Amino acid sequence: QVQLVESGGGSVQPGGSLRLSCAASGSIFSINYTGWYRQAPGKQRELVASVTSGGSTNYAGSVEGRFTISRDNAKNTVYLQMNSLKPEDTAVYYCNAAIRTTRYSGSAFYWGQGTQVTVSS
Repeated sequence: QVQLVESGGGSVQPGGSLRLSCAASGSIFSINYTGWYRQAPGKQRELVASVTSGGSTNYAGSVEGRFTISRDNAKNTVYLQMNSLKPEDTAVYYCNAAIRTTRYSGSAFYWGQGTQVTVSS
């Protein structure tokens, strides 16, 4: 069994910062990809940022320069540092990861339960 647990969400004023964490636990051989997605009320889930096992990162244009994704391989944890937050960043943020549970298995995708981020004055 593999679990992804997000933490770090909360309420913040515009211009503020938050750091989200996504910790993977369970039977993990390798984590090949991790992405942060978000879903605002009435909108589709969208990719915010992602990082591969090789360290390549990708960002949505709306967060480029404000958000930074990073990973701690020793802790099986990925972080999303969010600076200069705007009201339009308000959403439930989800972690998604492609994980191999053994050296012989292919990757399977797992989702966390989500963490709420609210940006409001």
